[in-house]
Amino acid sequence: MTTTSVPGEQPGTAMTAEAYGALRTSAALWVGTSVLITNQFGQVLVQHVDYRDTCLLAGGAVDKGESPARAATRELVEELGVTATVDRCLAVDWVSADSSGAPAAMRFPGEILHVFDGGVWDDDRIGEIRLPPSEITGIEFVEPARLPDLLSPSDARRALSALRARINGSGAALLEDGHPTAPTTLDRLEVLRTPRKPQRWPWQAASVPSGLPVRQSWGWLFAPDGRVLVLIGQDTGSGCLPGGTLEPGDHNDPAAALRREAYEEAQVLISDPLHLGYLYDASGPQARVRLYARLTHSRPVARDPATGQTYARVLATAEQAAELFDWGPDGAHQIRAVHAARARLGLPNPQRQTVTELPAQGSIF
Repeated sequence: MTTTSVPGEQPGTAMTAEAYGALRTSAALWVGTSVLITNQFGQVLVQHVDYRDTCLLAGGAVDKGESPARAATRELVEELGVTATVDRCLAVDWVSADSSGAPAAMRFPGEILHVFDGGVWDDDRIGEIRLPPSEITGIEFVEPARLPDLLSPSDARRALSALRARINGSGAALLEDGHPTAPTTLDRLEVLRTPRKPQRWPWQAASVPSGLPVRQSWGWLFAPDGRVLVLIGQDTGSGCLPGGTLEPGDHNDPAAALRREAYEEAQVLISDPLHLGYLYDASGPQARVRLYARLTHSRPVARDPATGQTYARVLATAEQAAELFDWGPDGAHQIRAVHAARARLGLPNPQRQTVTELPAQGSIF
């Protein structure tokens, strides 16, 4: 083995196994693991603990001779009483020695921390949770935007980066103190940094009944590769589908409202919109219509004249789009209808991939 063993030693000097081992030991880091778990509303499970004043994701230290994935599985049993297979890594974070605020007596050398995907837990799985007699004092599912209020700054950055990596589905994100080394579109836009508005109205795959007022018209707008257009507020990181409230000039026509809103908000032109279904809002009562169409052109990015907002225009799969909203379990019914509409348009079923942004200068589809 020929490498330098101490500073100043000439390159190429042969090292003994003992010297090489000592060198590597002097640079050793701790290894930790955590698990990102969400419920069917896209909220993140956090643990309240009795040994610090901030919350944590499930997880802990990796034991000697233990792999990070095995440690994650063990920690779920120890902390939540749940046995689950954990084998997909969402993020690997290099945590610097001076970033944690650890007391000097701890001699914290830095850490490599893995974040694994614990999946989406339904009510039955959540009902299986059994907390240990000490350390974990409670759990709750919280909006992603609340993580910076509940976790330490670096823990919150890491959790949000892992959540965005899960949405992208393109492999584990590499982080340094919670910051992505290669930020994606979702990272750059800081998606999920503000609370999502609950939109848990029941889905109706039918025409709007006579006499039920239509309040809003939103669109699933398809690119040629089968992905859909989602708008992300530059100032908020919040997502929305193109569309909005019907105005007098729309003459109670949801399709006219969608064409107008798509151009004002997103500067896109679309084919003739077709009816997909509606959400029944009992507070009116009223209907919030969903239409679908093809994207045909995008113009240069501009401000929405109605709100002054400038949106980033991103393409995502229907499932990725749904993960940016709080639709609850009923959202799955709408996604099935979206795929049926995509098939009627003769478009491919896209695989999950990194969310990408439309060119700011515009394009033809």
